[in-house]
Amino acid sequence: MRAGHRSAALRAPRRWPSTFAGATSPRIGAGGATSATTTVVKLEGTYTAIVTPFARSQAIDWPAYERILADQLAGGVTGIVPCGTTGESPTLSGDEQREVIARTVATVKGKAQVIAGAGSSSTAHAAELAKQAEKAGADAVMVVVPYYNKPTQEGLVRHFVSIAKSVAVPIVVYNIPGRSAVDLGLDAMARILDAAPNVVAAKEATANVIRAQQLAARFGDRLTILSGDDALTLPMIAVGGRGVISVASNVVPGEVSRATKLALDGDLPRARAAHLRLVPFYDALFVEPGVASAKALLARRGLCENVLREPMTPLGEAAGKTLFAAYEKLAS
Repeated sequence: MRAGHRSAALRAPRRWPSTFAGATSPRIGAGGATSATTTVVKLEGTYTAIVTPFARSQAIDWPAYERILADQLAGGVTGIVPCGTTGESPTLSGDEQREVIARTVATVKGKAQVIAGAGSSSTAHAAELAKQAEKAGADAVMVVVPYYNKPTQEGLVRHFVSIAKSVAVPIVVYNIPGRSAVDLGLDAMARILDAAPNVVAAKEATANVIRAQQLAARFGDRLTILSGDDALTLPMIAVGGRGVISVASNVVPGEVSRATKLALDGDLPRARAAHLRLVPFYDALFVEPGVASAKALLARRGLCENVLREPMTPLGEAAGKTLFAAYEKLAS
């Protein structure tokens, strides 16, 4: 989403290029100074918050991951977001997280963008994850608002600015107060954007279109807004959003990509029809945690085992019946 932040630093807002590669932007160094340049990307379209498939042994199932990524590319998604919550990142070791990102980059580079999850309640740990993702070749990193320890707005500003100064790649701020128990406010976001030029986007998962339009009105082209809720993709695009980081596209990448593109193209009648057709599926997908639903359907499609790492558990029977019925109706 794009409207206009009026601070002195942004009266001539940085315009991020429309091409996937080949452009440059300042690298932020210690203390906010700029140094080298780095490739930047336009973040727009459908990005899949990808699952991490596990074998029955609980080890990562790499052949299954290759199948899932191939299905994503065939579905036409813009990008892949590995090591987010849907990827069960809290259960991944540091080595596993590095390998998931590296394999994702190796498989989809040049075909889809990679926005690597790099979230932690520790600023130092999140910065290290961001640096590792950058080294692995990720096009951008996604950093969630710290969860459980409930920092102040000042603490949130320092967290994101510190991480931004540690890398050159674009950063997507992930605001999800329902899980972090802290909401990143508009004034704090303004301070982050002033201090960190490579913070370029927000995954807006407040389930609040009013918040999305407030961000759009205040920050304009300075901040790209991506919906963090599948069911709100169309409404958020209507007020200036530029796409979605989706759980549903794990299973139906083509359908979600098509609905998002229609909305971005401004074809409201067809976008609305495509979106409303998906709504019952979205509703069923989140009766229980989305990762459990996504894995149940991916297993049904033969792409991976229906295995999660505790404390996550496989989809319950009642939720499964609802989900499978919605999926079959969507596929009919």
